[in-house]
Amino acid sequence: MTDQPTPHRPRFVEQSPDRISRFWTEAGVGPHADGGWAVLLDGRAPKTPAKAPLVLPNQAAAQLVADEWAAQGQFLDPSTMPATRLASTAIDRIGQARDAVADEIAAYAGSDVVCYLAEHPTPLVERQAREWGPWRDWVAREMGVVLEPVEGIVHRQQSPDAIAKVKAHALSLDDFRLTGLATAVPLLGSAVLALAVEQGALDGGAAFDLSRIDELFQEEQWGVDAEAAERTEARRAEAQLLDRWFRALDQGARSGRSI
Repeated sequence: MTDQPTPHRPRFVEQSPDRISRFWTEAGVGPHADGGWAVLLDGRAPKTPAKAPLVLPNQAAAQLVADEWAAQGQFLDPSTMPATRLASTAIDRIGQARDAVADEIAAYAGSDVVCYLAEHPTPLVERQAREWGPWRDWVAREMGVVLEPVEGIVHRQQSPDAIAKVKAHALSLDDFRLTGLATAVPLLGSAVLALAVEQGALDGGAAFDLSRIDELFQEEQWGVDAEAAERTEARRAEAQLLDRWFRALDQGARSGRSI
């Protein structure tokens, strides 16, 4: 199968057959002539894979990306540059695929992890009700998205109105926020938890832990090996980065709304 880029993983991150040596001394940011803030490497803006200037909406978001460039060693390591990946995807790809990306996000609301409750054992059922219920209430109260929980794994179709509201919200976002949301939803398996992070109501790390209540319960019963723990920590780090991405885009304007 041919390795194709997706809206969430641009090709320059997926394929790096040759290591790129660090070619700059200092990484910083500065206002761009056409608006926004550019990442600057020794005073010059690097390009995205599609050869567009790496320019973000505000100083905080640009600095988040610039910090990744500043932290590079002798060779460029794209795997350590998730904010750069998000920015490049937003600039190069999302604008041409907004409707399809919004459909993907809305589809997760139709089978959201926080709506599928275990039938047993009782401690897991109680934990899911206690920790997921408030977030279903939050998305209904704050965004008008009413999702019905179901016990077991049999699919239950959600209200078309709820799905439409999730899509409408996604389409209301600029390309940078939409890129973050489109990345957070599959990571968490939940439109509800991803929306809570995007809106500043829930910390990214906490959202990740909520998304894996079932896994955590199994680990508490049977333990976890080192390799699985490493994978989990890498995914948690991605969720935490997405939280920082949204808060940088906020520029501190939104204080965050909690449940």
